[in-house]
Amino acid sequence: MSLDSESSPPSSSRDWFFPSPSFIQSPHQPPKTPKYPRRFSTNPRSFRYNTSESGPHKTPPFRGVSPSDSARFRDPRYAGLRRRVEIPRRADNSPTIKDADSISSQKTSSQEKIPGFSWQRVKVRWQMAFAVATLITVMSSLVHKNFSLHNQVMELQDHILVLNFQLRACALLDSVDVIDSMRHESDYIPSKGLKNLALIVSVTLLSVPLVIFKCMDVVSKSRSSDNISEEVSLHKQLAYQVDVFLSVNPYAKPLALLVATLLVIFLGGLALFGVTDDSLADCLWLSWTYVADSGNHANSDGVGPRLVSVSISFGGMLIFAMMLGLVSDAISEKFDSLRKGRSEGSLLNQLAIANESLGGGIVVVMAERDKEEMEMDIAKMEFDFKGTSVICRSGSPLILVDLKKVSVSKARAIIVLADDGNADQSDARALRTVLSLTGVKEGLRGHIVVELSDLDNEVLVKLVGGDLVETVVAHDVIGRLMIQCARQPGLAQIWEDILGFENCEFYIKRWQKLDGMVFEDVLISFPDAIPCGVKVASSGGNIILNPEDTYVLQEGDEVLVIAEDDDTYSPAALPMVWRGNLPKDFIVPNSSEKILFCGWRRDMEDMIMVLDAFLATGSELWMFNDVAEKERKRKLIDGGLDTDRLENITLVHREGNAVIRRHLESLPLESFDSILILADESVEDSAVQADSRSLATLLLIRDIQAKRLPLREAMVTQTRRGGFSQGSWIGEMQQASDKSVIISEILDPRTKNLLSMSKISDYVLSNELVSMALAMVAEDRQINYVLEELFAEEGNGLQIRQADLYLREGEELSFYEIMLRARQRREIVIGTRLANSERAIINPPSKSERRRWSAKDVFVVIAEE
Repeated sequence: MSLDSESSPPSSSRDWFFPSPSFIQSPHQPPKTPKYPRRFSTNPRSFRYNTSESGPHKTPPFRGVSPSDSARFRDPRYAGLRRRVEIPRRADNSPTIKDADSISSQKTSSQEKIPGFSWQRVKVRWQMAFAVATLITVMSSLVHKNFSLHNQVMELQDHILVLNFQLRACALLDSVDVIDSMRHESDYIPSKGLKNLALIVSVTLLSVPLVIFKCMDVVSKSRSSDNISEEVSLHKQLAYQVDVFLSVNPYAKPLALLVATLLVIFLGGLALFGVTDDSLADCLWLSWTYVADSGNHANSDGVGPRLVSVSISFGGMLIFAMMLGLVSDAISEKFDSLRKGRSEGSLLNQLAIANESLGGGIVVVMAERDKEEMEMDIAKMEFDFKGTSVICRSGSPLILVDLKKVSVSKARAIIVLADDGNADQSDARALRTVLSLTGVKEGLRGHIVVELSDLDNEVLVKLVGGDLVETVVAHDVIGRLMIQCARQPGLAQIWEDILGFENCEFYIKRWQKLDGMVFEDVLISFPDAIPCGVKVASSGGNIILNPEDTYVLQEGDEVLVIAEDDDTYSPAALPMVWRGNLPKDFIVPNSSEKILFCGWRRDMEDMIMVLDAFLATGSELWMFNDVAEKERKRKLIDGGLDTDRLENITLVHREGNAVIRRHLESLPLESFDSILILADESVEDSAVQADSRSLATLLLIRDIQAKRLPLREAMVTQTRRGGFSQGSWIGEMQQASDKSVIISEILDPRTKNLLSMSKISDYVLSNELVSMALAMVAEDRQINYVLEELFAEEGNGLQIRQADLYLREGEELSFYEIMLRARQRREIVIGTRLANSERAIINPPSKSERRRWSAKDVFVVIAEE
């Protein structure tokens, strides 16, 4: 892929300059011939006469050239000749006409260097200024005439009032009438000044925004002239803040509409109070009627009241148009939400949880979708953003202008998500996006996290991105997790706790006070964290997971721990811990296993190779799906799998549909140690459809297993398990789950509630786990190395161990003592799950407190395979 080079955009603190056609002159092209003849000096020093094939140029005769010479010059016989008539010169070096032309061109070029220099623009601006001044003068004269007539009417009314008072006084009217007339007169005189003040206030409030914007423009221009570096102008900053407010606050648009309505009513009422004789309350009510119904201003009399009423009516029409649009959008959004349902955004949720300790952050989402659609989808997400602001921008990551629009060079981390659909097309788009990001001229401050769909494309993306790129291969991660969880029941929940930011996760930090301490002592130095490895400074920042006990921390080394948050742990004084002996040795099981795959994935060959490394010799892998056997073998060979080189497993092919009962009944389902229900490749684009197939397959398999169990085993006990009777169908399925482990791949987070309540299967929430991994790598790119080693079939990984490997029945030990006992087999205990508990606790509290353990308890450890 090749990207077109773009010219450097102008500074954001400068105004855009669009030159006139005369300024767009290529420096490598000769200047065009002017439309009109050049005016020469009246006293030239030299004269050149050029002719061409089309004939001589017509030029007026010059002083010093006789008419005969001029006639000879015009004779066709002299075509093609060039003569020069020399005229006596003075002693000074006077320039020739050619030199004058060059000086003129230099002046023109010097004028072109002046930014924004254009006589046409100046002329247009003067014409606009003159038109505006004329319009303002006319309007001012009309308003002045109106107010002068209004003042004359008021003076005449005052004069009539005084004459009426004198007339009543002469007629010896009642004193009460005289007092009332004097009171009305005294009340009327100050109201005149109040009305003028109200009119001035309304005009001033309307003019304030214009003055503010003009001042901001002047300040921005002064900044651009003073500062050479790029700086965002004030009006752009204000526009950005308004955009953020409208995007983040769900009630911003109705609130803005309410404020606009109140302002129009208030300012309109003040203006009406200034140009009419009504009271302020009546004017405010009349202003509301103009806003609500634009036809109410038809009865206005006078130029001033009519101008004000028309202005209020225009504002009312705009307000009701915006209100109609908001109501229409709200109704459409409600129907769309009822039709499509709701789903959580796992990645945004994890980023919000990660930024909670910092008081929130800013996440910018850019996609080739409409901005309002993205904002509506984010508004439907049912989780708390915990102070994190999500800003949506519509654009393409392949366009450098769009990348600059979201300030990609200043981002702490950039996450490139995979597209739905074809894996190769999705990875190709991710590759082009990485190329576009590496071409940003300002450079990138953060790193790039790329979600890939195929493991074969990882090398190419890293080759293009270099040290800036960290990759997470979604299918490869989920395939390895499913294999690990199938061999160790309960491991899926532990991975869900470690990968997410809701519980405990990995952190790397340097502690100077630990320099010179051996790792065995470092292991028990953190009351609120569990050390898992060391980032060695002497080896270029290489992370050693589960190092030896005798490793001594050097200056610059950092400690990898599992903790609740990066600010919740710190080293403390070494506790007094009793070191005991292990009750027995750990014997690695070396028995063959029988595993069933239901469904077909794109990376099936990678899962088979990983499984071959895990299982013992003589194991069998049954593959049951609706893909023809010849097509399967072809796909496996194309993926790089040589079945003849498999050392520990034998492939057994069965063809059928996993949601048809009679097809499943042809399999020996009761004899499998583990069954993996995969999200089939044919329906992986639809999470709901894929989960429906997986759930139907799970229920059919469990029902067939329960029917094939011996009757005496099904009626051993009448106890209840998980709220279901063992005589019911769900109870029978739970008994069948004790005989074999089933791992279901779930794409939609809402499906996990069905499986967690029934307790008939374990599950791997693939999309959510991938989002968790992306968020962790985005937060700290060093964690990607740790996850890659834990997911791999070789090296250190998560294991579940029985408690009798570390303690004896009824023995009282602290968690620190169990950790030190596990170090005798070079294992790091990171959590425990009690016999009466359904979930494991990673990084348990009160590690130095002793307690009585049971042999049925289990521990979660990091150990080498």
